[in-house]
This record gives sequence, structure tokens and C-alpha cells, in this order.
Amino acid sequence: MDLLFVADPLERFKTYKDTTFAMMREAARRGHRLWACEPQDIVWVRGTRVVARAARCIAIKDATHDTHGAWFDELQRRELALADVDIVLMRKDPPFDSEYFYATHLLQQAAREGACVVNAPAALRDHPEKLAILEFPQFIGPTIVSRDEAALRAFHDEHRDIILKPLDGMGGMGIFRVGPDGLNLGSIIETLNRNGAVTVMAQKYLTDIVKGDKRIIVIDGEPVPHCLARIPQGSEIRGNLAAGGKGVAQALSARDREIAEGIGRVLAPRGLLLMGIDVIGDCLTEINVTSPTGVQEITQQTGFDVAKVFVDALEKTARASDAGHDA
Repeated sequence: MDLLFVADPLERFKTYKDTTFAMMREAARRGHRLWACEPQDIVWVRGTRVVARAARCIAIKDATHDTHGAWFDELQRRELALADVDIVLMRKDPPFDSEYFYATHLLQQAAREGACVVNAPAALRDHPEKLAILEFPQFIGPTIVSRDEAALRAFHDEHRDIILKPLDGMGGMGIFRVGPDGLNLGSIIETLNRNGAVTVMAQKYLTDIVKGDKRIIVIDGEPVPHCLARIPQGSEIRGNLAAGGKGVAQALSARDREIAEGIGRVLAPRGLLLMGIDVIGDCLTEINVTSPTGVQEITQQTGFDVAKVFVDALEKTARASDAGHDA
């Protein structure tokens, strides 16, 4: 197959932990042809199809250390019509800003022209990573989404110990905890909601965070049997690896599996082939659909080859797409 990865610059990949790298390495191992571009390389002109100025590359080094951008060879660079490759993988990291939004529309036009895009562009837009949990109230803890300071203060009055976070953050960026004393609550709300101009989320603080913020990988609706518990270190409240958390792979609990399977049954048919579900204790906190990570850490610690399962799912998706075109 020809696979086009829409991603951040390849030379910036930290190959020892990057999930997109793991996907590319497994696909290359099977003989698939790898192409890569950035969102700004995608172009549509009236009367033509959506194209990308893409580089064909090959993964050449393992992921045991940071190779400082020297992990691939660029074999050629040329313009590709997205509908002419077998699968387009949207793997651009957040933030989900205006440019990301516009990129999904270009990808959706490519899909109308026959491209198979993973995850589906409309599904990326319809399931923002913080807000997607609202569809599953049976799995989440006490939560409020608002830009209103009075409503956020009332939520704190009720639950006493809360987490506040922006809706467009990643890697634990911009997350604050406010305890029963309410120290700095007003300042934190003003910082996050920009004096009422921006909507934020607040959730009851879950004490099980000390056991880890569990990242559960769901592929084609089915959870991987191991999750990555990201455990806060020292005085830090965030378990995110980007914020210094320690990643410990562990088997899914019965509740983990219930949450992941319940979400997978609903969201996979909408075109979300890959999701990263975050669970603290028994509560769902986020559904990551843009560029979920954690694949390499799970594989390295358990031996369960997550990238292999994902590329299996890609091949199945490509076959189904081809069958649909033939019909």
C-alpha cells in the first residue's frame, strides 16, 4: 500500500517514544510505501483534486534512542493526489486550532474524491478531545463546561476540590487544581476563561490520580489489553508524560474494559479507527482522537505489539475501502 502520513516534521520525532514512528516502522517492515507531508502541504484548486507535496521516505533506525532527525531517508518528493494513495493518516498533533480545522475540511474534500482518511475528518471535528466525553455521562465524574465564572465557582463550592483545564490543551498544558480553600480560584478562572471569552472545563478532583492517569488504546472499536498508567511524580498533579509523569503499563481492569468497549462500539463506526481513552480510577476523563500516543511504551513494557494490531486494522480498512469503490 501507499500510506500518506499528515504529521508534524519528521525530523522532530522522538523516535524512542513516538507513536507515528512506530506505525511507520511496522508499515515499512511489511513493505508498504511511506509518504509524509505537513498540513500546509495540502492544496486544493478548483477543477482539480486535493493534492499534497509529499516526501516518500523509509524508516531506517530503531526506536531505542533519539536519533535527532536521522531516522529516515527521503527517496523522492512529488505531488500526490490524496485519492491516489491507499490510506491517508491524519497524525498532526494538537492544538486543534483554526488551521487544524481547515485541514480537516481539505481532507474531507479528498474523501469525497475517493481518499480513505484515518481518522475520518468529520469525526475529528465532531469529537473534540475534552468534549467528546459529554456523550458518555455514565462513565464520567462530576464535570462542568462553561465560560461563566459564577457557574464555575458554584461547581467548586459543591465539590470543594476540582481540576480546571482549557478545552484545547494537550500534554497536561494549562491544568490547575483548586482545593477546598479556593486559593487563587478567581485568578485561575480569569486566566483560563479570559474574562468570560473562552469556555473551560472543570471536573471533580479524582484522588485515584496517584495510581495513574490510564491511557487505553482502542483500535477499530476494540481495546488493547494493556493500558499505560501515567503516574504523577513528586508534587506534580498531572500524570501526562509530557509533564514528567512516569508511564507504567498494566492490564486493563474490568471497569477499564467496560468503558473502552462501550465507547468503541459507539465511536468506531463513525470513522474513529484509533482512539486514546483516558481513565482515572473508574472515571473517563478524555477521548483522544487526533494523534493518540502511548503505543511504544505499552509494547516495550508488555511485549504486546500495538503497532502491529493497528497496521492490521489499516490493511483491513484499505481492503474495505477498495471493495466499496469497486461496488
